[in-house]
Amino acid sequence: MIRWPWRRRPKPLGAQGEDLAAKFLQREGYAILDRNLRLGRGEIDIVAQDGDTIVFVEVKTLRKADEVFRPENNVTRDKQKHLIAAAKRYIATHQNPGAYYRFDVVSVVLPEAGKPEIVLYRSAFQA
Repeated sequence: MIRWPWRRRPKPLGAQGEDLAAKFLQREGYAILDRNLRLGRGEIDIVAQDGDTIVFVEVKTLRKADEVFRPENNVTRDKQKHLIAAAKRYIATHQNPGAYYRFDVVSVVLPEAGKPEIVLYRSAFQA
């Protein structure tokens, strides 16, 4: 099999969803501070600023969804614990006096045809 050097492989599903989520958040007025931070056992998909609030964003992406199973359903309690621990590490190393913090979830559904469906859940869970 010949591999052409100028031909790019498609991005993995998660990376596609994170790119779309970051663009969506910017349109919503968020400033993207960091992406794909690995802090201890947890990873933070997007760290953003929304006014005086630092927002830790978890992005979940699926090719298709239905009424019962949505991407945001994958943010389990265990996943939340890892995100909270990673956020605490981030806060400890990035002192930001006077800032508030919250956890948002962005759900991205990439259908085979048509536009992606992006839903933002502000304050999706608490630390």
